Amino acid sequence: MALLNICIYPDPVLREKARPIEKVDESVRKLIDDMVETMYNAPGIGLAANQVGRPVRLIVVDLQKEDDPHGLIVLVNPQIVQADGQIVWEEGCLSVPEYFAPVRRHETVCVRGLNADGEGVEIHAEGLLAVALQHEIDHLDGRLFIDYLNPIKKDIFKRKWKKRVLEASA
Repeated sequence: MALLNICIYPDPVLREKARPIEKVDESVRKLIDDMVETMYNAPGIGLAANQVGRPVRLIVVDLQKEDDPHGLIVLVNPQIVQADGQIVWEEGCLSVPEYFAPVRRHETVCVRGLNADGEGVEIHAEGLLAVALQHEIDHLDGRLFIDYLNPIKKDIFKRKWKKRVLEASA
């Protein structure tokens, strides 16, 4: 396993629409292992393949809570097939470090995809897990949580981000 570099906003790969994975083979399983190690090391609760520069439809999620019955979730070609309700959650992102904002999402989702063995899986999720799955699937479509901000908050984010980038390069 290897740690991968996490792409930071505004890296163009974060805006790419990821392509489907044709077959779950050894190269995909290696990418899964590397993504899981990278996510845990960051530390984060989710990671999409384009966040590590690989624009393919693959996500890993682990809420890292003892009471979470799902544990590590690996989804190849995930799709939200049902979504209900609304919830507002304070979100952050490994690709937009040190910035958090409330985002409105569906409260419950049903997601289908393939696991690391290429077998079909279906996950019914609510609360934080539902939010994390939506967040990571958004990455596969080139969307970031900051895209959900209203125009005023988006403007504030852009100014803070510009200042952060300038301070980091000084």
